[in-house]
Amino acid sequence: MPVQFDSVIFDLDGTLWDASVAITKAFQTASSSVDYIDHDVTLAQVQAVTGQPYTVVYERLFPNLPAEKFDEYRTLCARHELAAAVEHGGASYPGLETTLRYLLNQGYRLFIVSNCQRGYVEAFFEHTGLERYFEGHQCFGTKLLPKSENIREIVAEFGLQAPVYVGDTLGDLTASQAAGVPFIFATYGFGQLNEAEAPVRIDHLGDLERLL
Repeated sequence: MPVQFDSVIFDLDGTLWDASVAITKAFQTASSSVDYIDHDVTLAQVQAVTGQPYTVVYERLFPNLPAEKFDEYRTLCARHELAAAVEHGGASYPGLETTLRYLLNQGYRLFIVSNCQRGYVEAFFEHTGLERYFEGHQCFGTKLLPKSENIREIVAEFGLQAPVYVGDTLGDLTASQAAGVPFIFATYGFGQLNEAEAPVRIDHLGDLERLL
């Protein structure tokens, strides 16, 4: 890893906040409104797929979802999910604003790249009041691109020379590797990676003040 980075790109769910309670309720509301889903998802199940591409999410949460209903149900869930994010939001991880302020004061440029739908990052900003710390953001819902491509787009658009990506899942690691960006693993999030896979790690957001 370079001695000095010029920017930090963050994942959102499991890295900056945890909105899994609201999202679980959104999935349950969607399930109860149709007659072709015969079970409710649990909080643990939602947390296990948080941050994954939507195809993986629905394959794992609703394995018996009829193929002809996939797009209809995904659209329904997405609508309820975004409404839940806007209305209820999530819980920011401890030390979030203090850490963002520190990084900004140290000269780092801050960004978000997430697998979420369009409007979800804006809901995060609305609930936390932290938009002023971030120079830009990108998500899956904008162009339906994989996270690695969205990381590359942020790097190119803003002319970043030495970015680092902070995330909490294997998908975050592989996306950052595909984009050619060093990775910091947030151990407090939803994923599990061993030290061989992700040797640079933080147990709290405040640990970034030690690393960067």
